[in-house]
Amino acid sequence: MINAQKRRLPAEWERQSFIQFTFPHKNSDWANNYEKNIACFVNIIEKVAEFNPVIVGCENVKNTQSLFRNHTKFSIHFIKVDSNDSWTRDHGAITILEGDQPKLLDFIFNGWGNKFKSALDNKITLNLSDTLFKALPIVSKAFILEGGSIESDGRGVLLTTTQCLLSTTRNSDMTQSQIEHFLKKELGLKKILWLNHGALIGDDTDAHIDTLARFCAVDTIAYVKCKDSQDVHYQTLKRMEDELKEFKGLSGNKYKLVALPMPDACYAQEGNRLPATYANFLLVNDGVLVPIYGVRQDQEALDRIQNIFPKRKVVGVDCLPLIQQNGSLHCISMQYPSAVKIMLE
Repeated sequence: MINAQKRRLPAEWERQSFIQFTFPHKNSDWANNYEKNIACFVNIIEKVAEFNPVIVGCENVKNTQSLFRNHTKFSIHFIKVDSNDSWTRDHGAITILEGDQPKLLDFIFNGWGNKFKSALDNKITLNLSDTLFKALPIVSKAFILEGGSIESDGRGVLLTTTQCLLSTTRNSDMTQSQIEHFLKKELGLKKILWLNHGALIGDDTDAHIDTLARFCAVDTIAYVKCKDSQDVHYQTLKRMEDELKEFKGLSGNKYKLVALPMPDACYAQEGNRLPATYANFLLVNDGVLVPIYGVRQDQEALDRIQNIFPKRKVVGVDCLPLIQQNGSLHCISMQYPSAVKIMLE
């Protein structure tokens, strides 16, 4: 029997087997401005496929496949799935390693606290158990958890927010102490860093950590910094920064912090502010894909992230259509570590 102490949640910068997406369809929230949304997804998936193999879950395999040019460096595989939406980060499996053996944890996804329909999304991982994941152990957990709400350093430290994990619409029957004990056991953690401040206007997720602050190395955290004291985000992000400055890793040392700029405000056609953020970048093998929004801070964000990852190719990706749906690049994707071997027909 494998010692539970060997269990760990890999960091995103570790080598990956593939990236998973769930493709939009006309019966989902993506129906508005559908053509732009589809073009955005195709562009993102093809850019990812220059670094990693890609799995695309979709309503109609033949129709979806026809949208792609088929000349990417790595293969793009299409597989039929029924879905409500396309936020794979939150309905996808979370991979842990026990020794060198992967296990997929299938947590409950309830549409960020029952805000949106999610029954089909919640079944995607188990529905893939006879196809994509047929060679892998999948363990269902009666606990509501989204991948976008947690950040791992790969060594046993988790970064998250109290606003999300302690929300009354998720695991309301558990205290913070009970949730911490559960996550430490299931994910092989030694320490959880809880942020009590930080949130973006327009964010449906209740302050997912991947919109705010990200581990970039065991000793480095990139985070969103707002310099405009008149901006609605200024105070909460300043308090978040103050918390990050006091956090310590397992070594007992404080983290090296890298501030990412706050993009100029982006608005929906209805006039509401959208949760644009550069923290929602995606690490792929030998690269980093960074969401950009056609604003003046885009290049600064790309430069900062290139400085963090000097050996990786940094690529800006237009995510304006995604942010119109209140999410961004990291939110629509889920990486699987290299230990995950998949069976494709």
